[in-house]
Amino acid sequence: MKPRQAFFDCLQRSPPALFEAALWIAAEHDPEVKPEALLANFKDLQQRVSVGLPMLPVSELGQPLLRRMNDLGFQQDEYTPLRPQAALLDKVLERRRGQPLALGLIALELARRLEIPLVGVNFPGHFLLRVPGADHLLDPCGGRRLYPGDCRELLQRQYGPNMLLHADHLLTAEPAQMLQRLSRNLRQLYLANEDNIGALIDAERVLELGNASASDYLARASLYQRLDCPNAERYDLEHALLLSEDPIQRIRLTERLGHLPPNSIVH
Repeated sequence: MKPRQAFFDCLQRSPPALFEAALWIAAEHDPEVKPEALLANFKDLQQRVSVGLPMLPVSELGQPLLRRMNDLGFQQDEYTPLRPQAALLDKVLERRRGQPLALGLIALELARRLEIPLVGVNFPGHFLLRVPGADHLLDPCGGRRLYPGDCRELLQRQYGPNMLLHADHLLTAEPAQMLQRLSRNLRQLYLANEDNIGALIDAERVLELGNASASDYLARASLYQRLDCPNAERYDLEHALLLSEDPIQRIRLTERLGHLPPNSIVH
């Protein structure tokens, strides 16, 4: 079975196999990655985390779980410029350095196995976690508690003082949403590291997961432009134009489409 098919098979399970699906994303980039072996080896990490947890009700173990991961060396990857290995779960498990989302996915899998209630939150710019019913969020990079004021400060630190905190920013993320965010992260990381083919793999997956935005189609169109594929570029620009609600962007997309050669027909 090809990694892309195995990835979507994981999403079709009930409940979806979130962590395994993320491992299949890594396998799509590197044939040497064996998700089955990584899942088996994960039991060792689970045991090491478990023995260090305090004797508390499971509903109170979300933060101790993240602190235990931090004690074992799991931290946010601060390397500049950031590389794809910060989002590929096999590399994050090996290096114990990663983006907040990658660390969060590992924490969610540990929580699932240890029956600790924990969910993901697709907070803008920095993936967060939450114990259901709690009045705060948790930073997967060490377990810091974030109350509404902290969330507002985090948001404005990344997007400027005019960015307002909305209830939508605090919603529980579904597995497909987290995996789409992971795919977008990888798309950007591969692009930043000038690996257009690697970025295209993730750009395609973003669209296949559904509910894609104009910017998602535009991102793939730009990759096709770099790869000199004008027909594919045109297809994505047309879809971006249909989805865009920005008048200025629509004008620019129309101009860009006008500069492309006519569709060629292959016989």
